[in-house]
Amino acid sequence: MERFKNKVALVTGAASGIGRATAQRLAKEGARLLLADINLEALQVLGEELKTGFGTSYACFKFDATSMSDSREMVRRAVAHFGKLDVLCNIAGIAGGWHTHEMPEADYRRMMAINVDSVFAVSQEAIPHLIETRGNIINMSSASAKQGQPYTAAYSASKAAVVAFTRCFAVEYANNGVRANAICPGGVNTNIHQTIQFPKDIDPKLMDKLYPLFPIAEPEEIAAAVAYLASDEARYVTGIDFSIDGGQTVS
Repeated sequence: MERFKNKVALVTGAASGIGRATAQRLAKEGARLLLADINLEALQVLGEELKTGFGTSYACFKFDATSMSDSREMVRRAVAHFGKLDVLCNIAGIAGGWHTHEMPEADYRRMMAINVDSVFAVSQEAIPHLIETRGNIINMSSASAKQGQPYTAAYSASKAAVVAFTRCFAVEYANNGVRANAICPGGVNTNIHQTIQFPKDIDPKLMDKLYPLFPIAEPEEIAAAVAYLASDEARYVTGIDFSIDGGQTVS
């Protein structure tokens, strides 16, 4: 398939995990790629892999997602590279677990800056360009946005905000031909999933809410959903929060 031939896609968080898998999937389908992450070295390695494997035209942009101004500047530099933008994939994010009453303010602020503020800033800067191309936004939310979960109050709230952004963008810019959709994965086999820390004295019974009915997902499975929602095949899909969680939120 070449659903993204002649299309330009910006993928944040592209250095690893779901972001990396998304970049690979879009490259395979013909997209020109703007790769953004704080880990520039990993982006450059990925870019060369995509160029070798698929002949992908790409550019790498280092940005600090804790800074709204840096997030906006990254978009300006990225769009200038190819002169347009068709697809924005907001995938950069962090996770963590605390007893809510013990979560340090600095960790709370950092999580909101990366998971909420940067998504808003990147989208805000990108939307005028997406209006020009009648493009679309894919925001990476989480199953945590859809159910009460222990030890993840800040993370869950940040991902619920992403869903709210998505719905508002979808309504506000529908007349401009711009679509916006969110994906809500459950557990995915990424570095974040493997390294997330929870308090030592958690209640194991409460953790049942975090477990899906099926084995953990692979990043490529989430990337496949991104590719569908970002493609013209999903022309009639906007404002959704699409669950890929192995039944986690229905059990």
